[in-house]
Amino acid sequence: MDDLDGDEGQAVPAARRASVDAVLQWAWDAGDFTSNDAMPATGLTRSTTIEAVDELIDLGLLRELPNAREAGAYRKGRPARRFELRADAGVVVGLDAGRLHLTAIVADLRGTVLGVTKKESDEASVSEHDDYPDAARRRRRLIQTTIDRALRAAGRERAEVLAVCVGVPAPVDGMGRSPGHRTGFWTRMNPDLRELLAEWAPIVRVENDASLAAVAEGATGAARDHLDYVAVLAGERIGAGVVIDGRLLRGAHGGVGESVAFDHVEGIEGAYGIGYRIAEWARASIEAGDLPAGHPLAGQGDGSDAVDGVDAVDAKTVLRLAQSGDAWAQTLTDRAGALLARLVGFYGTFYDPSLVVISGAVSGSLEPVVAAARRRVAEELDLPAPEILASSLGADVVAIGATMAAVEAVRAGVLALPRLPAAIASERPEAVNS
Repeated sequence: MDDLDGDEGQAVPAARRASVDAVLQWAWDAGDFTSNDAMPATGLTRSTTIEAVDELIDLGLLRELPNAREAGAYRKGRPARRFELRADAGVVVGLDAGRLHLTAIVADLRGTVLGVTKKESDEASVSEHDDYPDAARRRRRLIQTTIDRALRAAGRERAEVLAVCVGVPAPVDGMGRSPGHRTGFWTRMNPDLRELLAEWAPIVRVENDASLAAVAEGATGAARDHLDYVAVLAGERIGAGVVIDGRLLRGAHGGVGESVAFDHVEGIEGAYGIGYRIAEWARASIEAGDLPAGHPLAGQGDGSDAVDGVDAVDAKTVLRLAQSGDAWAQTLTDRAGALLARLVGFYGTFYDPSLVVISGAVSGSLEPVVAAARRRVAEELDLPAPEILASSLGADVVAIGATMAAVEAVRAGVLALPRLPAAIASERPEAVNS
């Protein structure tokens, strides 16, 4: 975008942007601060630091706080001016736009959650046989309405949004586009969403859902202390977000971490997720009459854990039984552990991570599976085996990652916007005089 100069609320010209951005990045991670605090961290002179601070106040991205005397910290001499990021200057939206569910998070500019909206609907499911224009219209409408519902629930509106990040179950390149697919599924999941949302949102980022799980795990999850790791979404389908040397990998078409190769890997045979496999094996075992007498899934005993119908058996039920010591369920989790070890061996061989995190809705119950995988993984590769951990971020991991990615996008791009949103300019507070 071109830099504009002169009118209030327009972007910072390129010649001044470096110093202003240095102070803004410092402010984003700091609490309240003085120019003396910012100078050594940014490497700027005192006068340049003060000029940058004042410019950020004019833009509405910083606010000046009561000075040290008014705050009760004044001792002697001229009280220092104090500042902080205006985290409430705008909001970001992170959206997990899955095939069968959508979760939208609205947060302030530090990522503090202001509201969460979830929607599960048949409208979210798109069949490969659907007419593409009709499916795209339904998908686009559903995403827009989910975002609007989340904003209303948080008491905010579109004019206050600085960035939107959407995670989709498809490869996504650096421009937010998904490639074609044999069935057209990828473009159905990402029907030009970046262009759609850019009609009203200043900054838009579209990413693969597993990549956003990796963003979340690296920021607040199990991978916080790792530069080389893989986050595996292990629910209905397997997908992986890959971070190497601290950088999220995509590839030419966004295909890094795609799972179609598992169709040809002995011991994995497909991209079905860990949760899906456990449920599938459990149902097959029940139908084959393999349950021991009196087992709760046979509907016997006291009935407290009975399941009505084989189709009602899911992975969480089996995992809960395994954790309680149920021998039948433990055979299934041990089998899942062998599959997970093979999966981790695959990622370990190709990416050489120090850690593989198992993320998604069932991750909180996967410790028996992870434990079984740890016992086997060294046999699956020649390189040192990566550590395997179950995520603590749960079903919202993609939405959490999308929110964090939206904050990152604002930090990187807000000063380059041709014009800041009207909400920031109109609500810009007057600086407090020292």
